[in-house]
Amino acid sequence: MAASTVTTETRITADNILRLFPDIDTSSEALEGHDEEQIRLMDEVCIVLDENDVPIGTASKKLCHLMTNIDKGLLHRAFSVFLFNEKNELLLQQRASEKITFPNMWTNTCCSHPLNVSNETGSTLEAAILGVKHAAQRKLEHELGIKKEQVPLEKFRFLTRIHYKAPSDGKWGEHEIDYILFIKANVDLNINKNEVQATRYVTPEELKQLFQDPTLKFTPWFKLICQSMLFEWWAHLESGLEKFENEQQIRRM
Repeated sequence: MAASTVTTETRITADNILRLFPDIDTSSEALEGHDEEQIRLMDEVCIVLDENDVPIGTASKKLCHLMTNIDKGLLHRAFSVFLFNEKNELLLQQRASEKITFPNMWTNTCCSHPLNVSNETGSTLEAAILGVKHAAQRKLEHELGIKKEQVPLEKFRFLTRIHYKAPSDGKWGEHEIDYILFIKANVDLNINKNEVQATRYVTPEELKQLFQDPTLKFTPWFKLICQSMLFEWWAHLESGLEKFENEQQIRRM
């Protein structure tokens, strides 16, 4: 697809958001004082959805994460990767202090968004799953330095989607339909310190112990998934996970 065509489509769908949300907050004041690279990433274009995960337009990452816009109903598509090694230990990351939303918090391996680019979009569930797998490859490399060859598309296993809303602070938050992806792979890490400040592999028992540590903070979506489904899925990682895969309904949380 020619670049000019992509630009035209992006402009049309962005205009659609302004029509659907005429009082949307487009100011830049909330970004003042933040890390320059993280501010740049706030220009990335996310996929805006209705409550049934149908794309209705696009908006910048900044617009999608302002609580003033979330409170008006702005909802976007996201994904969460849970990567396990050969010992079935889960790779966790601690988000960098430079992050604008949920800084310094521990979370699952990688959490981000498919963008309005040709291989990450999708209106049907099948197409959207493929899109988030491409996005997962991109962000695993960006955040953790994991090469795409170590996490091939066919190794990702889609389980379900969760719809949740969570504030980060007074200005920022999340309102997402989040695609849950499992993958088992041995990977080499080369951490991007602007994104991630620490990593560690954990067993289910070790993760439960970490949740008891009052000095540690965890992202709200990770806590929701852990409290509801993660440990049952994890117990079936070697056998029986297929019964949890490709869930059609959206879990509302």
